[in-house]
Amino acid sequence: MCNPGEKVEMPRIPSNRGDDLHNLEYMENADLALFVAGNQFMVMEELLETLQKKYPEIKKIFYETLPPGLELRQILAGGAIFRDKVIGIRPDIYASVTEKAMKKLEENNLIDKGDYSLYLHNRIVLMVPEGNPAGINSVKDLGKDEVRISQPSLETEDIAQYIVDMYRQAGGETLVKRIMEEKRAEGTTILTIVHHRETPLRLKKGTVDVGPVWATEVINAQREGLKVEAIEPGEGLDQRDKINYFITKLKDCSNPSNAEKFLDFIKSRNAQEIYGKYGFIPHFQPT
Repeated sequence: MCNPGEKVEMPRIPSNRGDDLHNLEYMENADLALFVAGNQFMVMEELLETLQKKYPEIKKIFYETLPPGLELRQILAGGAIFRDKVIGIRPDIYASVTEKAMKKLEENNLIDKGDYSLYLHNRIVLMVPEGNPAGINSVKDLGKDEVRISQPSLETEDIAQYIVDMYRQAGGETLVKRIMEEKRAEGTTILTIVHHRETPLRLKKGTVDVGPVWATEVINAQREGLKVEAIEPGEGLDQRDKINYFITKLKDCSNPSNAEKFLDFIKSRNAQEIYGKYGFIPHFQPT
């Protein structure tokens, strides 16, 4: 368990999110434990298979693909509650889409100052059902009375801050207030807990008309056969220049050598090409 400088209550992982806790049977004896940003879930199987071919000694890998804000709270609290059981594993590696999370680990002496690195980028699109029945053409359309939005929560999902910045750029504080306050009160902005699972499902069920998501979410949903498409906000709004993925090894982790191997691997040509195949924007361009 970590021993941070502040007391944090153990968060609760939603009981239906077992699909974001991978290889629980290795929790007590993992060769490598990873907490990665949930939007990477579609990449992890291929990524880790490639890792294990390079490092066959890394046999047992436990990893989480929950929102990184929830994973950070789990680290700070020394565990989380899942179906009335404590998930007490401390990760060797933590990855997030905000530098603020890394600074929080520094403040709590869980990593050394500056001991993290940038390794990946993404961008935001608007996911809609195939054919775009609500006729959404721009970010400003999300402010319309009749448009129902699946909106990631600012409390748990790092993507939410980039989405709000997109709203602000598109329509100022008026649009931010309209979507995040007024429409939420009206019931047409519906918050998510784990948006990369919930938004496609809501679109499929017809309970929402649109959801701002990572571009990679649309590619994955289409790959899985869901009838969805992306409305592009445009390069000036999709936050591609701001969305940075950071990664770090925690102090006193259980598998420091394997953690270093993973950090080297994640920056390699093989790993970056795998990310690119799933729609991410590599930070280390293959040469």
